[in-house]
Amino acid sequence: MKNRLYRVACSALLSASLMTTGAAAAFADVPPWTGTEEPSQATSSTGAAEVQLAEHARSALLMDADTGTIIFQKNSHDRLPPASITKIMTMLLVMEAIDEGKLKPTDKVMTSEYAASMGGSQIFLEPGEEMTVDEMMKGIAMASGNDASVAMAEKVAGSEKAFVQMMNEKAKELGMKDTHFENSNGLPADNHYTSAYDIALMSQALLQYPGVTKYTGAYEDYLRQNTDKKFWLVNTNKLVRFYQGADGLKTGYTSEAKFCLSATAKRDNLRVIAVVLGEPNTKTRNAEVTQMFDFAFAQYMNVPILKKGDPIGSIRVEKGMVESLDLVAQRPYHVLLKKGGSKDNVHFKLESPESIKAPIEKGQSLGKIIVYQGDKAIREYPVEATESIAKAGWWTLLKRTCGKLFFVK
Repeated sequence: MKNRLYRVACSALLSASLMTTGAAAAFADVPPWTGTEEPSQATSSTGAAEVQLAEHARSALLMDADTGTIIFQKNSHDRLPPASITKIMTMLLVMEAIDEGKLKPTDKVMTSEYAASMGGSQIFLEPGEEMTVDEMMKGIAMASGNDASVAMAEKVAGSEKAFVQMMNEKAKELGMKDTHFENSNGLPADNHYTSAYDIALMSQALLQYPGVTKYTGAYEDYLRQNTDKKFWLVNTNKLVRFYQGADGLKTGYTSEAKFCLSATAKRDNLRVIAVVLGEPNTKTRNAEVTQMFDFAFAQYMNVPILKKGDPIGSIRVEKGMVESLDLVAQRPYHVLLKKGGSKDNVHFKLESPESIKAPIEKGQSLGKIIVYQGDKAIREYPVEATESIAKAGWWTLLKRTCGKLFFVK
């Protein structure tokens, strides 16, 4: 009888622990949340009144970089040529290779005949010329070097063709459904297209690597220092100099694509991404992105909710080497709110099974968190196992059962 009461009490405590309240937000591994299936054109998907932004752009999108919340969009799924904004994906794969230890910033990169033959914007690499990964990244991010992009593609994948395959695979992984790449630099090519929405996704992914703003946020620098071929780099994105908090990401222009930009800026706890495609000229492009930034920073705030390591809940593990798995925040979490709105009625509900059978793999889906503002769901986030748990052997299970029967460990 005592054992039965004990089990009932434990079950009640477990159920209570699963109803933790709080709030959360996520980074690039979480799909953007709009709150609706498809927000209407020129309307904020966070519930703001209709706004007039990016009036001259063919396509545009404004996103909170941390939560993925779309603040504004216009024709955001139209498939359009991206020009040199393509290089965001090139930089993403380079940063990923550095993060995985496959490349170091100090590694030398040899320029092939093919890379040196690229036209358009370039850093004038010569066949056989060597630069470091760090220098090539400056050339890509600041000068939009088509030659540097191909040189890095060949360094990472062996050939540009193999690298482009990696680009398309990464696009699929990120959920970029309106994208197909044909080259690493954005020079005009048939069947080379993307959308403002997809550009925001890959921009968000690139910003997972904070070190990238060392390149994208610098206004000027030099290559070939201490040589008679010293090359002055000036960032093609003038907002990094003239807009407070701007530190990226990439401009683009071809006669077909017109003037394009994926820009990012951060003030206080809020980082936003603004994408415009098909602008008529540089002045209009920069002015409309500035207006998008101003709107976001004037209207919204990103409120920290959970710190990395904060508890979210727990789940019982059946027949595992441990009997329960604690669920914790794997990164700082935030929630996007309108300025002047109440923070007090933001909470989350953990939806997960009461128990799960071992074995459990690290990264395995264990449920989801639904974030509410009052009674309104404003975001969902996946909950995953933070560690692997092996299945317990019969002797361990026998000892555990006996321990519970006699209330001993």
